[in-house]
Amino acid sequence: MTRLRFQALATETVERYRAGEPDANGLAPERHPSAGQGYPCRHCLREIGEGNPFLVLAHRPFPTPQPYAEVGPIFLCAKPCDRHAESDEAPAMFLAWERLLLRGYGADDRIVYGTGKVVPTSELGDYARALLSRPEIAYVHVRSASNNCYQARIDRA
Repeated sequence: MTRLRFQALATETVERYRAGEPDANGLAPERHPSAGQGYPCRHCLREIGEGNPFLVLAHRPFPTPQPYAEVGPIFLCAKPCDRHAESDEAPAMFLAWERLLLRGYGADDRIVYGTGKVVPTSELGDYARALLSRPEIAYVHVRSASNNCYQARIDRA
């Protein structure tokens, strides 16, 4: 069976954004107080609690710009937080949601057509394993089922 490795954004990337480095649109990250649910940090992979400051910015989770390198909004804890440990277990935050969008990408960082599927969170691991068992799939993105926002990456462990 294919083992999974859930990966949050790298600490080095997050620290640059916290220091004010421009986002994928060339803008400084915005800082706001959290109103509670609905602000998932892509570094600790936990919801940002009510009243806590967060950053919102445009992020491109790909190494270089190209037609398939989508840019979209993400949230980060504005204060330092521990990076979610790489694990074969889905983050608890994901399991609290009803469904997620999974999409496979090739080694060229392009979508492998036909792989995008909205799945109940109970099927998250099974579908990710099925995708990663295919040799043309290098990694999988976990995205919001309702807004298509990038959440995390899954690789083979």
